[in-house]
Amino acid sequence: MQNMTSGRPLSLIVKFAVPLLISNFFQQLYSISDILLVGRLVGVKALAAVGACAPLFFFLVVVSIGFTNGLTVITAQSFGAKNFVLMKKSVAVAVILSLSFTAVFSLVMFFLMDDILNIMNVPQDIFNETKSFMNIICAGVIMIVAFNLMSGFMRALGDSKTPLYFLIFTTIINIGLNIIFIYFLNMGVKGSALGTVVAMSIASLCCFMYMRKKFALLFPHGNQWRISSKMCRSHLAIAIPMAIQFSIIALSAAVSQTICNNFGYATIAAMTAAMRIEQLAAQPMVSFGVAMSTYVAQNYGARRIARIRRGVFECSLVSLGLSIVLAIAVFAFGRKAAGIFVPDNEPQITSEVIDMAVTYLNITIVFYFFLGQIFIFRNSCQGMGNSVIPMISSSVELIMRVFAAIYLTSMFGYTGLCYASPLAWIGGAAVVSFGYFSTIRKINRNLQGNRERAFNPDIDIYKQKL
Repeated sequence: MQNMTSGRPLSLIVKFAVPLLISNFFQQLYSISDILLVGRLVGVKALAAVGACAPLFFFLVVVSIGFTNGLTVITAQSFGAKNFVLMKKSVAVAVILSLSFTAVFSLVMFFLMDDILNIMNVPQDIFNETKSFMNIICAGVIMIVAFNLMSGFMRALGDSKTPLYFLIFTTIINIGLNIIFIYFLNMGVKGSALGTVVAMSIASLCCFMYMRKKFALLFPHGNQWRISSKMCRSHLAIAIPMAIQFSIIALSAAVSQTICNNFGYATIAAMTAAMRIEQLAAQPMVSFGVAMSTYVAQNYGARRIARIRRGVFECSLVSLGLSIVLAIAVFAFGRKAAGIFVPDNEPQITSEVIDMAVTYLNITIVFYFFLGQIFIFRNSCQGMGNSVIPMISSSVELIMRVFAAIYLTSMFGYTGLCYASPLAWIGGAAVVSFGYFSTIRKINRNLQGNRERAFNPDIDIYKQKL
């Protein structure tokens, strides 16, 4: 456990973010290994089948992450305020709400799968494989939610290392299972999905057993499992907007993918490879953003607002430097990285896929700074319990992405589609940065008002007389 309410802010944030960075790297490796093995061992069409539903898979994952992260914000605030009874009640509420959410969410997705894939314009020559992949993932989504919730609890207490160790463990198992299912058992796309679900199930069970032994402070007892409607509302007030916010982000990606699916399986494969490279490059910025959520939540619980402002400012400068370094790295090695995802036995298609992937990467790297600021300010707002601003920001991202995907694509074809993400990042960064500074000013005014009442007890009496 780590108390982040004292000490040098940037040092604490970096110390917390580094394990998250390694964790996110392995999480991306977890995803990339599926795509890489499918593309190299099965073929371009199989790669396109997984890529065509990538936003839908992304939707399942990020909505569960958003919902569970929202539930654990109050856990982190309670820990920062050293209110351990409230913290345990928060854990109980989070567990019960997560189980309810998962049951409804997975059933709805399962029964609407055909309609969703048709809306996304998934080509008929890869439709059945895409559907099989998603049905297996939906059956195991409860394990994804469980793992993210337990990881969120540990991070709420300042421990970002243990979730990392479990994720590394999960990644190794997943790669091994994928090789067995795809290569030795010749299960193709189904093997990729099954490997993901089985690996996540094993990791969730091991994570729970470890937490029972090492994080006994988190586990509720007796009456602490009796949750009130007020507690549920307070948690859902943060979790639902965060889930909606993440779903909007996923929906915006789905819009781009839907337009992309009209270009054929070669373009789908190119975008799939390019997006995996972009997601891997963005992980340093993502990690600092997640670290800010815990840092801000603990300091907000302790009412250390000046520390929040200092931490956000210093982290923003670091994110600026990272965006420049990452853009240079992607520009230098993007072509070689894209070539890893496609087989060598189809040279003409392979060359076309790589060229389109590089086009996308070279356009988006210029705008990495805006993406980094989104992660910093969005997570800072959420750490202070303000999930409305991030949701508005995500809505703006959706509008900008839909505009680019529909209008610019009709004007400039595939090149127009490549500008969807940059435009979304610019719009989202503008909204969420404005929202962060507005939230800070409002909190400072409230604290100033509380101090005035503390030093002048006659204020309330005077108001009563009026």
